[in-house]
Amino acid sequence: MLKPQDFEDFIAEQRKILAGNPGCASAQYNLGVSYMQQGKYPEAIAAFEEAIANGGRMFEAYVNLGYIYFQLGELEKVVEANKQAVAIEPRYARGYANLGFAYAQMGKSEEAIAALEKAIELNPRIVQAWNNLANVYLQKGDIERAVATGRKLLEIAPDFALGHNNLAYAYYLKGDYARAIEHVDRARELGFTPHPEFLKELEPYRQA
Repeated sequence: MLKPQDFEDFIAEQRKILAGNPGCASAQYNLGVSYMQQGKYPEAIAAFEEAIANGGRMFEAYVNLGYIYFQLGELEKVVEANKQAVAIEPRYARGYANLGFAYAQMGKSEEAIAALEKAIELNPRIVQAWNNLANVYLQKGDIERAVATGRKLLEIAPDFALGHNNLAYAYYLKGDYARAIEHVDRARELGFTPHPEFLKELEPYRQA
């Protein structure tokens, strides 16, 4: 982890570059990253916006803005930032994954599914996109697709503990209690702590 002095030295270096070249988008972007890592979000936003204004293809700056706005709870701005990112770089899977997550948080299931499916099409190994897609299907009450998506996720990442937990819940809703128990136990083996109420609901279905 960087120490405060490391941040100060790095920021001073970027400001020195900007003193000689005020429109240097890369230095402005680097400043934004440094401020973001320190949790100085207003300063980071200002630096990223300057980088975008002065740079040609600053889709990473938009992605970082999306992250900051998510931390601030401004989901509409998360969506807008990631839309800008994928407009610049249409094959940027992470931008679509971020869009899908934000839409899911907003309860916009159809938009979330479209964005997450696009992310997976571009990069089938984005584990979090698969996980969020399964969760959106659960939100919609489409248990069969939630199960199928959760199974696909675990084919890609068999030791993803949260994926096991979520698939366990999908199986529980489906009424397949044996598989629900199998996956919730695997989630625990991998270090995940399931919700106590969920474990309590499964307890009667465990074989004596």
